[in-house]
Amino acid sequence: MSSAPVVQPVAALWKREILKFVRDRSRLVGALAQPLGFWLLLGLGFQGTFRMPQAEAAGIGYMEFLFPGIVALILLFTAVFTTISVVEERQRGFLQAALVAPAPRWALVLGNTLGGTTLAVLQALLFLLLLPLVGLPLSLTRVALVLLVSVTTALAFTALGFIIAWRMETTRGFHAVMNLLLLPMWLLSGAAFPAEGASVILRWIMRLNPVSYAVSALRQAIYWPDPPTAFAPFGLCLAISAAFALALLGVAAWTVRRPLYG
Repeated sequence: MSSAPVVQPVAALWKREILKFVRDRSRLVGALAQPLGFWLLLGLGFQGTFRMPQAEAAGIGYMEFLFPGIVALILLFTAVFTTISVVEERQRGFLQAALVAPAPRWALVLGNTLGGTTLAVLQALLFLLLLPLVGLPLSLTRVALVLLVSVTTALAFTALGFIIAWRMETTRGFHAVMNLLLLPMWLLSGAAFPAEGASVILRWIMRLNPVSYAVSALRQAIYWPDPPTAFAPFGLCLAISAAFALALLGVAAWTVRRPLYG
């Protein structure tokens, strides 16, 4: 089989996701204003409340500790909520038309997930420009490592969003399900508080949470080559994030083989 019947629809769907985002000014503003506000609200509001012995021993304040977690938050929510278009396009009939096109169904998954991943990674990299505000200089190595982790993380959660959206009939249901999943996963990842200070049960939950490894990898990438804290070694964190992304892409490809409804 020629690669053209696959490459063309994937590229078209990827481009469509990018254009929809660029043309929506409210999404452009909210993409950066919301995480910035969240970082300032939590960072300034709780910097005198949280006590992190290991981080404080390394001279890390709460604003600085929270920064990698906000990058992860951008990746998770941007990646997932770009896939809300799957629900909207089913209602408009576009999805049904795409399914009868002479291309494998997994091309639909790849096009949508690559589009959502691109948007999430670009927003995360833009937010990374604020890193000097917490006293950490940017470097090509750090940016490259953050980019690598961001791609695997965004790919995983775009695929997760696609899987959920495929079964949803309304955007309200999609929002409800994803908020129920995403916020606890982010909070129990070491993004907002270190695992060392959590109870034994929470530490076990955090070890089972794939977002914990993404946050740890981001934190180590930002502080490369001498991270002050690490939930797990960088290589292990990256391997788990990549495996999680591949597993969810496989589930998404299997999901689109099932009927659109029912």
